[in-house]
This record gives sequence, structure tokens and C-alpha cells, in this order.
Amino acid sequence: MNNKVLNDLFDYSNLKIYQYEKYFKFSLDSILLAEFVKINKATKSILDLCCGNAVVPLILSTKTQAHIDGFEIQKEIFELANESILYNKLDNQITIYNEDIKKIDEFKKDQKYDIITCNPPFFKVSNKDFINDFSPLALARHEISITLEDVFKIAKSHLNTKGELYLVHRVERLDEIIILGDKYKLNVKNIELIKTKEDNRPSIVLVRCVKDASKGIKINNVKNISEYESYQNMFKEE
Repeated sequence: MNNKVLNDLFDYSNLKIYQYEKYFKFSLDSILLAEFVKINKATKSILDLCCGNAVVPLILSTKTQAHIDGFEIQKEIFELANESILYNKLDNQITIYNEDIKKIDEFKKDQKYDIITCNPPFFKVSNKDFINDFSPLALARHEISITLEDVFKIAKSHLNTKGELYLVHRVERLDEIIILGDKYKLNVKNIELIKTKEDNRPSIVLVRCVKDASKGIKINNVKNISEYESYQNMFKEE
């Protein structure tokens, strides 16, 4: 049996989040992404793609009063997200749609956002046979239902001019991110590399892109996330 549990959301002491004991516990990547996002008083609308159980929207709600929309394709995970939003009494600020984000125009055709965030599937589908595996973990980890290029297409259509796209991804796909940013006029402006172990090379990258911005990238200091390790181990998948 996959029991549902209610956990504290990292060190956001006022927030709780529903998760399953056996699988799909949210990753540290989502916390890093949410903390990387810079929000100012002019921010009125935010869209979170591939939002899972709403970690990013929940954390962003502590930074802004802006309305936050999210899209999650998996019904079981969408229901967890909604339960957490209701528990934290944030249903007036956060709205999650149980839909394929590639169909966003059916719901938000003319909607433009100031910020779009995304913790997408990290891995390409290299084996065609794997495409038939629609398990929750496969959909979350592999580009079965959405690709990196899909994310950029959606962001180009639904960001305001000078709107920002924030991504967390694997370092080895940074070249694709830069190329796609150039293709869709979402130029990469900030990069932050993340080391998960003190003696390792960075393996995670946080990226900020700006729509119709001039070219020019700033590299932030490399961040070591060993201080998060004890928390991460609490939710390690069995």
C-alpha cells in the first residue's frame, strides 16, 4: 500500500505538503528552483510547468501575492498538489490544472505570464520500447509527455516581453538550453551550477532566461548543497 503522508516543506515552517511514502517524493531540485526565482513587486502572474505535487508554487507563494497557475499531467500527483494547496489555504492564489501543458492554449490561449518556472523531465527517451512505460516515475524523469524544446515553445508563447523563464536541469544539457534559448528568443542571462557533493563536479544547473533580452550570460558562484543532504535523505525513494 502506498500511504499518503503530510510532511513539513523543508524549512518553510508554515507550509506542509502531502506525499506518498513509496514513490514520487519531491526532489531537492524543486526547492533549488523555487529559491533561485527572483520576484519583484511588478510580478502579477506566474506559471509552473510540470508542477508535480506543487512544491514550486507553494514556496513561491511565500515570496509574492501574484497568482500562480500550474499544470500537472498525472491525476494522482495533481490530486496531491490540490490537497496541499487546500491544506495551506492557498487556493485563492494557486490554481493547478490536471492537463497536458502542451494543450495550454485550450485553457489559457491569450494568457501571458511574467514568470514561468519548470522542473522538467531530465532524461531523453533513448529506447523506443521505453515509450510504452507510462508509470508515474517514468513520466516524471523522462521526456515522454514533454521535451525541453516544448518548454521553450510554451514559454515563448506565454511570457510577456522581458518575462523570465526559470529552469532546473542536468549540467550536460546546458548546451541545448542555450541553443533553444537563442532559437526562441529566450536568451540565457544567469547560470548557477550546483554541486551535490563537495568533491564532485557540478551536476545540476539553474538557468534564468529572459524573453527578447540582449545576449550576455552571468555565471553565479558554484553552490554546494551538502547542507541539504540530511533533508534530502528523509525523502529518498525506496
